[in-house]
This record gives sequence, C-alpha cells and structure tokens, in this order.
Amino acid sequence: MDLTGQAFTGKTVIITGAGKGIGRACATLMAARGAQVVAITRTQADLDSLAAETGCRTVQADLSEAAAARAAMAEAGPADFLINSAGINVLESSFDMTEAGYEAVMGINLRAALIACQAFARARVAAGGGGAIVNITSIAGHRGFAEHLCYAASKAGLEGASRVMAKEFGPHGIRVNCVAPTITLTELAAEAWSDPEKAQPMMVRHPVNRFAEAEEVAQSIALLLSSDAGMITGAVLPVDGGFLAV
Repeated sequence: MDLTGQAFTGKTVIITGAGKGIGRACATLMAARGAQVVAITRTQADLDSLAAETGCRTVQADLSEAAAARAAMAEAGPADFLINSAGINVLESSFDMTEAGYEAVMGINLRAALIACQAFARARVAAGGGGAIVNITSIAGHRGFAEHLCYAASKAGLEGASRVMAKEFGPHGIRVNCVAPTITLTELAAEAWSDPEKAQPMMVRHPVNRFAEAEEVAQSIALLLSSDAGMITGAVLPVDGGFLAV
C-alpha cells in the first residue's frame, strides 16, 4: 500500500477532538490520503477553519456530556474508521484532586471515548462488520508524572478498555488499537510542559532527544488504520522516541 498517496479513498473516518493538536493533524493527513473526514469537536471556529482546509464534514459537540457524545456519533453517521483524539488535562496532584477535575478529565478522556467506540462498533456490525479504531492514550498511562493523576487514570483505563473491545469486536472484523504518544507539541502539552526546568529533564530521557510533533503521531495512527496493519489489534503502540524502552 502507498501510505503517502490516496490510501483511504472511498473510506470515511470519524475523528473526535479534531479541532486542535493531534486530532487536527489526523484530520489533515487522512483527508490528504483520500478519506472523507467527519470532524467532531467543541469549538465551532475550529470546525469552520478545518472544513475550509480539508472539505470535511463537521459536528459541533461538547463530549463531556454523555448524551451529547451519543448524539454527536449519531449525527456523524456510519464510518469505516474511528480516531478518538478528544482529551483534556486538569493539572492536580494526588493531594489536591477535586471532584470537578476528575469528572472533567474522565468524562472526556474515557467515557466519551467508550461511547464513541460503542456507537461506531454497533454501526459497523449493522453494516456487516469490518473497520478499525485507534484510541489516543499517553505514556502518562505507563509512567507516573506529577499532577497527572486523573489524566493517567483515564489513559490507562482507555488502554485496558481497548483490549476488551479488541476481544469483543474482533469476531466482527473490527480492530481496536491505541497509540501512546510522548509529550507532543500541542496547546494541551504547552500548558503542562512550557517551563524549561520541567521540560528539559523529561526531554533527555528520550533517546531521540526531542518531543513528538502532532504530524508524527497522525502518521502512526494512519498506519494502524491501514490494511497493512490487518493483523494488529489489541495493541498499544508507543510513539515516544524510545522513552518507554529505556
């Protein structure tokens, strides 16, 4: 397969959190490779600019509410692929965790992702099966970072749930995988890692001696969605410059 060409022509992909960061990079890349993109995000201005750039369909929704997440997936309609990129972080330590922070992070990072996967899989089964899901998790689900309590819990939880879904969806030809990026140079990461005194000790733990670009994560996701990854399901692919390996 030519992964740099029109590899996804005739296919539709739903992308949550498509307005910014990794989600937007995924939308741009998948559109360039021939897919019809259905972008779901909270901010209408982001949807408008993305539609102008890529010709995607758009669905405006606040995925923190379960009912809104279900409605957004219903509006998005059936698709061949799903990328769950919607995510937030509330920087709170284990001592300072609040109920509001917990509900915000877990509601979007975990519950909304599970609802999207469920809706996608039900539609795929009704259509005869097949398809693929990639859930974006994080190395924070594998290593402990200060002030990332709920974020880490949400990402580790999504990886565990993805293994269950790989088992349950597999007989229907639906593959489910995760990518676990390192710090990726997005607006969300900037909030947590803008301080050089905090960022530099983290950066040197990467054999490649840098953080990831959103486009690099998107390219790994496209690989997992492609038919070249037809025997890969239930896996977590670190996109981390070797961070977890050393």
